[in-house]
Amino acid sequence: MAQWLRLQQLDAKYLEQLDQLYDDTFPMAVRQYLSAWIESHDWDYAANVDNTSLATLRFHDLMSQLDDQYGRFSLEKDFLQQHNIRKIKRNLQENFEADPVCMAMIISRSLREERQIIANAEQAVKSEQSSHCDMVVEKHKELDNKVKDIKNRVQETETNIKTLEDLQDDYDFKKKDFSCREEVKDSIQKEDLKRLQLQIRSLFMNLNNKRKDVLSQMAGVLNLAEQIGYDLINVELPEWRQRQQMASIGGPPNVCLDQLQNWFTVVAECLLQVRQQLKKLLELEQKCTYEQDPITQSKVSLDERTFALFKNLILHSLVVERQPCMPTHPQKPMVLKTGVQFTVKLRLLAKLQEFNHTVKVKVFLDKSVTDKRKGCRKFNILGTNMKVMNMEESNGMTAEFRHLQLKEQKVQGRTNDGPLIVTEELHIFNFEAELVHGGQVINLETSSLPVVVISNVCQLPCGWASIMWYNMLTTEAQNLGFFLKPPSATWGQLMRVLSWQFSSITKRGLNDEQLGMLGEKLLGPKAAKDPEAAVSWNMFCRGGNDQKFTFWLWIDGILDLTKRHLLSLWNDGYIMGFVSKERSKELLMNRQPGTFLLRFSESNRDGAITFSWVEHTPAVEPHVRSVEPYTKKELSAVTLPDIIRNYRVMAAENIPEHPLRFLYPDIPKDTAFNKYYKPKDKPATPSVRSSDGYIGTELIFVSEVSPSELQDSIMPMSPEEFGVLESMVPDLLINDPNIYQDENDNGMLEPTCSMES
Repeated sequence: MAQWLRLQQLDAKYLEQLDQLYDDTFPMAVRQYLSAWIESHDWDYAANVDNTSLATLRFHDLMSQLDDQYGRFSLEKDFLQQHNIRKIKRNLQENFEADPVCMAMIISRSLREERQIIANAEQAVKSEQSSHCDMVVEKHKELDNKVKDIKNRVQETETNIKTLEDLQDDYDFKKKDFSCREEVKDSIQKEDLKRLQLQIRSLFMNLNNKRKDVLSQMAGVLNLAEQIGYDLINVELPEWRQRQQMASIGGPPNVCLDQLQNWFTVVAECLLQVRQQLKKLLELEQKCTYEQDPITQSKVSLDERTFALFKNLILHSLVVERQPCMPTHPQKPMVLKTGVQFTVKLRLLAKLQEFNHTVKVKVFLDKSVTDKRKGCRKFNILGTNMKVMNMEESNGMTAEFRHLQLKEQKVQGRTNDGPLIVTEELHIFNFEAELVHGGQVINLETSSLPVVVISNVCQLPCGWASIMWYNMLTTEAQNLGFFLKPPSATWGQLMRVLSWQFSSITKRGLNDEQLGMLGEKLLGPKAAKDPEAAVSWNMFCRGGNDQKFTFWLWIDGILDLTKRHLLSLWNDGYIMGFVSKERSKELLMNRQPGTFLLRFSESNRDGAITFSWVEHTPAVEPHVRSVEPYTKKELSAVTLPDIIRNYRVMAAENIPEHPLRFLYPDIPKDTAFNKYYKPKDKPATPSVRSSDGYIGTELIFVSEVSPSELQDSIMPMSPEEFGVLESMVPDLLINDPNIYQDENDNGMLEPTCSMES
């Protein structure tokens, strides 16, 4: 991304630092007007006192650039800016005409300081992100320690109960022994009885205290279980669900479910162990109880609290691990087509062996919807709608519905009088399960994220737009009326999600410059620089009456084009993609002849790509041409690298010439695309034919220009190459003027597909 544009997107405190770099000696306005030109030159080299001639050349070039800018303001009839340009030019001439090296030094220093400002801002962002990651790691480490602590405490309680049991056995034995000896009247034995009685009293005190200690320890375990349960249910689980929402629309992979399962499982196991320990205490109580027995006083409350904590944990442990998704469109979950199978997977986070094959899950659609939602469609679920959870197929306790379908209910006399269009109408899957434990029934419920149900695949892009918008802007699980009044997104939120759409199907997301172009297209140049600028749902997906297609449909068409025909080129970074025609001219004007870049068409709904290149002549300023964009139809016949390799510009009765030489900024064409070229057979001659008598052919693309427009800088074909072409292409294809077309209304050369042997 251009340095100046990156600077303008920084926070206010960094913009204040930028403001201090410029004054009347070299105004910021010059930096703004000529940002691309300034950044295209090496000012460090020009600032050397030994390079006065180069600095002088740069000074006069800058004056010429200001004249061009003045001319643009004249065309716009912007009198104020014309006045400012004249004043700026006079001041620069007064300050630097006699000492251009000084100007080069100022620009060099300013660019260096700008880079430092950007570096400081990026480092601050990285530090903030690192700090956030450290906080998450620290929080999870703390939770891990709590889980380990509760396991250790339960084990300590287990040991103490065994000690208590031994103590009670000793107490019982001595008490019975005392009863047997109590009738003996011998004075010597009476003394022994007194000592034995004292021992029994001491044992009783120890027994009573030990019971209190064990019960207190169990209460402490329950207190810790309550704390951990609160963290899991109210913090970790909602955060995981939010991560799942972001992952479902292309964000970072949803992680930590296994870790969450481990925490849930350990706490559930500990609570079950506490219940077993309580049963053991009840057995000890039955063998030996007494007035003010701590077990008798605490057993009911402890048992009720243990089960309540266990039940609460289990109630929240049923989650939708994988949201409803058609296997044919894995990158677009939660958009379902009637009559097409989809899958959905559930997991019980409390992975307990005793639950295996005992929990049955049933699926419903819109069961939790309380209102009648007038005008909304209703559907029946076809396929097996009940599954048994088991641990055989995965590391967790799961149930996967693999062959479900939706069929719309036919309502007699139904009209489309609902408040929402089909792709904005949200539905939700509800899941119910029943678990029997300890003679008590626990009814579990959970639900999917809202889904969009379509009846035609052409509705898929708009349905996916609805899913993206919902999950980007809300964490509510069942806000099915969301699109009755859809909230706006910020440009910062949207550009992150747009980048995810590319990174989810390719190896590259969108960089800052690409996002900048999209922001300008959607919001205009000024608002695109503000991450907090509001983007309405209408702007994103509905559009106005004068628009042929919406912003999102344009993006979706490019995504499909990239996935089908441009994946390797995009992954290798050879496609600049989202760059406007004006910006491409700025980038190419100062490059060597034949430099070209690849950019997406802004006027094709289904996605198209074009290349623009620069031509130079001694007498005229550089000229940038663009070819008519290639759609999926052309790219299905010939790959883009082969189009680039064979593309030629031709004037009537002239030799075809290669205009494309360097991929922007300066990569030789064949160096960039050689590995993508289709292998070429050795050129045939007219006398050499295949066994069926035909000469082989190859599709090439040629554009026609007038003879006067052919530039000396374009690389012509060698005589040998043209000799082969001339001998194999029928005269009609070379000489027929109707095959080639001049520049169209958009200034683009329209290529004609020819057959080459």
